[in-house]
Amino acid sequence: MAAIFYHLGRQPALKEHVPEFVAYSLLAGALYAVAVYLVEQSRLGLPALLIILGGALLFRFLLLGVEPQLSDDAYRYQWEGRVQRAHLNPYTVYPAMPDLRKFEDPKHPLRTGPTTPTLYPPLTEAALAWVKSVPGYKRLFTVLDLLSLGVLLLLLAALKQPLHRSVAYAWNPTVVVSFAMGGHHDSLAILALLVANLLIITHRRALSMAFLAAAFLAKLYPLVLLPVFITRFKETSARRRLAATVLAPLGIFGGVVLLGYVPYLGAGRRLLRGASDYAAGWEANDSVFRLILHAGNSKAQAELVAAALLAGLVVYAVKSRMTPLRASLFLTAGLVLLSPDAFPWYFTWSIPFLCFYPSAPWLLASVVAVLGYTPVVAYAAGLPYRDSPWVLALEYLPVYAWLGVETLFAKTSGSAALLCGKASPSRTTGKNNQK
Repeated sequence: MAAIFYHLGRQPALKEHVPEFVAYSLLAGALYAVAVYLVEQSRLGLPALLIILGGALLFRFLLLGVEPQLSDDAYRYQWEGRVQRAHLNPYTVYPAMPDLRKFEDPKHPLRTGPTTPTLYPPLTEAALAWVKSVPGYKRLFTVLDLLSLGVLLLLLAALKQPLHRSVAYAWNPTVVVSFAMGGHHDSLAILALLVANLLIITHRRALSMAFLAAAFLAKLYPLVLLPVFITRFKETSARRRLAATVLAPLGIFGGVVLLGYVPYLGAGRRLLRGASDYAAGWEANDSVFRLILHAGNSKAQAELVAAALLAGLVVYAVKSRMTPLRASLFLTAGLVLLSPDAFPWYFTWSIPFLCFYPSAPWLLASVVAVLGYTPVVAYAAGLPYRDSPWVLALEYLPVYAWLGVETLFAKTSGSAALLCGKASPSRTTGKNNQK
């Protein structure tokens, strides 16, 4: 795997060699799958853990020096950071506005969303304003990615799970490429969500809600986990049950979110314009959503159906008393499958939780997600960003087929839901320690 990342990190024009990139990434994914299998099937000691952690550091280091070429997001980050340092509200301005083109990198003009204000939440905006260069964003979000690995080790230790299971995140090629190569900001939300899970496992529920709110302020997707986290608040007094189990966590979450948005409230209703434009105008690398859309629905109708299905998944997670850790995999994976946009780096949202629930179909999905970069071939040539139905079929059909087989097996054997994986037992006690 190191040789593969070394080769990719030395390519000055990677967007001109996307098929080769995808092939190398799939090869790295195959090696990664073997590593995960060996960790699950073997009793390993400290040397193996050091190899896992050393490999994680090495893989990321090998890609830090290459420019982000498979996505323009880092250059949009740079524009938004410059705008904020010029004391402009990123929720009210956009790159195509008069006199604001000067904040672009001349070598990387922004083609995506030139008339769309920011869609990023306030905590991400604060990070974009703090860092001043694209290499700086890559370093920052890779450091946050490695901090997420550290929190995963703490979670595994708290649950008495082997620390070697961190390999499911540490060596995942989609994770390594997304942050060390692409510089995507999603690692900020991932870190906050992992800390929220650690805090709720260690019974610090109020702090956990604050970090869940921080995760939402970095990327909106953790909102789907709010009902699950609320169910972890318990109160023995029946008279105080409503305040303790619903109002208190909602108050903490809402208070932190409001505090995060205070510096940008001058935008008024325009706070949500960027997210609204993105939802209306983008569709990429989607699976279930595309099927709903092509069943004869308008995009608005398809979004309504997908939202209803997602709400059903949330209700299922709450009704089945799913733990926040399990629900973090189940709901983030479900969200990606139902979303109209499932860029490869979106799959990183759920990959950390494979350390605890190693769902084989979702491990496969996390590897083949690199096929989502194939539209870059046409996009780099100045053509529209469009997905090939054949590539989408190649990416998703094996995943859904595997999920279908495992779901059928689960029904006949009476085991748990398969999308969120089977709980990994502790090797020290032989019992499930997921609480």
